[in-house]
Amino acid sequence: MSRHIPTYELYGENVGRSPEFWLHCETIRSRSSLHQWEIRLHRHESFFQILYIEAGSGDAIFGESSHAIRPPAVVTVPPGFNHGFRFSRNIDGLVITILRSHLSHPPGERSHLGEWLATPHLTPLDPDHAEAAHVMQTLRRLGDEFENRRSGRNEVLAAYVALALRLTARISHEGNARELSSNENERRMDLLGELIQQHFRSHKPASFYARELGVSPTHLTRIVRSMTGSTPHELIAAKLVEEAKRQLVFTLSSVQEIGFRLGFADPAYFSRFFLKYTGETPRVWRIREKVRLEGV
Repeated sequence: MSRHIPTYELYGENVGRSPEFWLHCETIRSRSSLHQWEIRLHRHESFFQILYIEAGSGDAIFGESSHAIRPPAVVTVPPGFNHGFRFSRNIDGLVITILRSHLSHPPGERSHLGEWLATPHLTPLDPDHAEAAHVMQTLRRLGDEFENRRSGRNEVLAAYVALALRLTARISHEGNARELSSNENERRMDLLGELIQQHFRSHKPASFYARELGVSPTHLTRIVRSMTGSTPHELIAAKLVEEAKRQLVFTLSSVQEIGFRLGFADPAYFSRFFLKYTGETPRVWRIREKVRLEGV
């Protein structure tokens, strides 16, 4: 049997009266401390919420999923979406409740921002990132503006809400794009490893691997550098050296034969190649390594 999810205006306050405000702002501590720092699963039918977490920690529950909160961060929750929170006792920040009709882009509207507002988000903020720092400052100023009834208060609050949401959505999208890019780069690195395993003996150039992966040689170099700190050429060379070492230790083949099997037509070039990457010639390395293994 499905459990009943209560609907509130502010958490713990039942619906049934017309809201007397279009925006409400209070500290997270003031509301959560009344409920032992846990805001149980609930929803708001007409309100959009922004939580700015400045210190402390906790968990945001969106439907059936839980997400760890690490400050600074912004949580956005659209109307009608089941959500809840667990907070540490040192939590610090703001919860801003806004009448849906007062949002410049209603959740679900066919726009970039409207679509983003239609689902809950937990967006980490990097204080060293200019736009994230601006979001933090804007939400702090919103809290101050709410507390002080100065002239033009509603217009200023509306401007702060619009700016904070627009920038938070941008930060969230950029973070998702970086994550997708990172996942795609990991996939390409896996494919590159498989291709090198297949072709390293033929000494294919980096451009061959780039073509197989559907990227330019420059882009492949950029990906490999970002993921490993090396170049594609260095990865290919490392595979050749690894296989050369394996054969030098575990076969009785001559250095010349091993070089031929690894695609080196000139034994002298194979020796120079091995020396460049290990600091020793193949013969010297083989003797030293066998002595070391016999002593183990």
